Amino acid sequence: MTAVLPSLVLALLCLLWAGAEVPVQPGFNAEKSAGTWHVAAVVSNCSVFLKMKDGVKSSIVTISFTPEGDLAMKLVWPLLDRCQKFELLFQQSGQAGHYMGTSAQEKRDLRVMETDYSHYAIVHELHQSGQESSTALQLLTREQDTSPQLLQKFKELIPTVGLTKDMLAILPKSGKCQEGAGWHAW
Repeated sequence: MTAVLPSLVLALLCLLWAGAEVPVQPGFNAEKSAGTWHVAAVVSNCSVFLKMKDGVKSSIVTISFTPEGDLAMKLVWPLLDRCQKFELLFQQSGQAGHYMGTSAQEKRDLRVMETDYSHYAIVHELHQSGQESSTALQLLTREQDTSPQLLQKFKELIPTVGLTKDMLAILPKSGKCQEGAGWHAW
């Protein structure tokens, strides 16, 4: 046990250090980022994602902000037999474009790395659940179609966050679960 503890502390310090090194969009404007987005591509070292990444389809994310400035996300993921809906709330971290989500079971660190607000956003997320931690990078687009140039830009960021291209899923359109686009503020 005494040999495991220093390793665990080192791993946690590395996770915190990695999160601190992820840039956030300079001058991030929350109002401009609100609205409907499509998840066009995801790269993650999450074991669950890696097992199912070849079957994942593009989903819809609706982003809004509370009066306090917290980020609210509603996601609709198309599954084989249904549309799975999730709702997440992230609190401001004190830096525009950086949000934290905490519950009894997990912690999430969300950073908007880059966006032009009207076409794309690249979002980085660290997720800690119990002893498991994972990193994800998502390419969000306003339209379902993604340009090859934007996809290339996204791919170039993959190694900068400690992930590899074999963890990448470029998500095909599903045509299902489009009703999520109508969700807005709570």
